[in-house]
Parts: sequence; C-alpha cells; structure tokens
Amino acid sequence: MSQDNRVQASEMPTVDVIVPAYNAAQYLAAAIESVVAQTFGDWRMILVDDGSTDGTPEIARTYVERLGAKLKYVRQHNQGVSAARNTAIRNSSAEFLALLDGDDVWLPHRLSESLKVFDHCPEVGLAYGLVSRIDPTSAIIDTPLTDQKHGEGRIASYIYMRRVHLPCPTITLRRACLDEVGLFDETMRATEDRDLCLRIALRYAIRFIPKVLAYYRISPNSMSTDPERMLQAQLQFIEKHYGQPGCGWRAKHIALSTVYQERAETFSRRGNARLALSNAMRAVAFNPLDTLAAASLTLSWFKSKTR
Repeated sequence: MSQDNRVQASEMPTVDVIVPAYNAAQYLAAAIESVVAQTFGDWRMILVDDGSTDGTPEIARTYVERLGAKLKYVRQHNQGVSAARNTAIRNSSAEFLALLDGDDVWLPHRLSESLKVFDHCPEVGLAYGLVSRIDPTSAIIDTPLTDQKHGEGRIASYIYMRRVHLPCPTITLRRACLDEVGLFDETMRATEDRDLCLRIALRYAIRFIPKVLAYYRISPNSMSTDPERMLQAQLQFIEKHYGQPGCGWRAKHIALSTVYQERAETFSRRGNARLALSNAMRAVAFNPLDTLAAASLTLSWFKSKTR
C-alpha cells in the first residue's frame, strides 16, 4: 500500500486510534508518524490534547492539515489520561479501538497483527502483544522473549493478581465491549488500563499476540517512577475488584504479594536495601508459598547485610 493510499480517510474506518497527549511535544510527531506508517491503512486517529502547555497543539494542527479527515483533534482542559481517552472514545465511531499514548511508538505491523485476531472470533473482546521499552532518547532498553507464555482466554483472575501484563500501546478492543463495561475510570490516576482490561476480561476472552507491536517509552516523569503514588493506585485497583469472579480472598493476597514484591525489586534497583527488605517481607507475608517473593526477600536481606 502506498503512502498516498494510507492517508486516505474512509467515512467509517475499521479502527479508531485513541491517542491522549499531555505536554508530548518532544515525542508526538514520532507517535503520529508510527500510525501513518501502518501496513493496515483503514484507520482514523482521535488525538485529545489534555491541556498541554508546550508545543503539542502546534504539532497536532500541523498533522491535521497534512492528514485531513484521518486525524480528528480535540483540545480540553487538563483532566488526566483517563478523561482524555474517554473524550477520544466518545469522538470515535469505528468497530475497533486501538490505544496509543502520545509518547509511545507503534511498529508498522501493529494494526494488521491486532485486527486479524478478531476475524471469526466473536468471543474475543481484546487483543494485546509485547512491547520493547525505550528511554527518552528512543534507545531500546530491553526486548522481550517472544516465545514465553502469556495469558489469554478467560484471564480476569490473572489480570487481577498481576500475573499478566497488557501493555497499553498494544491493546485493541471491540467498541461493543465498552457498551457493557463502561469507559476508563476517571477516578484512577494509574492502573486505569489494567482496570478496563479486567472489566472486559470478566465478560470476554482475551487473545495474546506473541510479537513486539510497540515501543513503550520510560519517562522520568511517569507514574511508574513514583512508587508511593503507584502503590496507592494499585491498592485502589485491588480493593475495587475484590469479590468479582476470580478475585476472591486468595487472589487478593496474591495480588498484594505481587505489588510488594515489585516494590522490593524497585527499591533494590535504586540501592535502598532497607525499603527493599521491608517490602519483600510484606510480599512473603501476603503469600508465603510464593517462591519468587521468598527469593526477593532473601536477596533483599543479603543486600541489607552488605551495606
């Protein structure tokens, strides 16, 4: 498919690309270009500027002039990423929705690989794949193994227990799912994507694509780099869904153990042996039979003794 054909807009595209952006001027052009470069061409982008104070509006308007009806641009007062995504969804109409944040990048096969999953599979509500992480300079930090097993099918409990991760820039979902489960929860300042995935997984099958579909950018200003705010968001998610099918007492304790294990690993990487040890102890307390939590505790203990 030629570049000219790729930017032709159809009245009812197969997929709407949902792009929230906040102060994303440094990376937004790369994100948009990665959509334009897709091998699947029947898309439309809904870009919502969540009250940016940098050059994001100017970049967006440049692409509106270039792409025409292929790009719908909406600007709103700053309300958070969930509200921005919801605004984009309300302005969309396609059968499928594909997620992309304004600082991430798709690989060219991202849409084609995702959409073919839904062919003749009405039970599938959401598909996801793998990401390679990149730093602020776009250098690749790591690349996942594509032959590892990942969760698919009816996996709501695994999402709840944090035993499976669904990277946001690889998620494609049926619009019809949202009619049943609702939009992103705007009260959640993080884990809002896991929250929506779990609500969908309670009603639909999930399909995993064993390919790297996107580059996920690690930013020093992202929520994931603030362990205390992330902890509060994770605990909010766990409490919100406690009692749902597959999200009972045992699953809750596994989820809590995983949260504190991840915190222990974060503090260990940062050289804070005391906090690594205390969080590893909490991980083991919530799930004593978890060998990974026990290993994390042992490692944290040894590190604390060598400092």
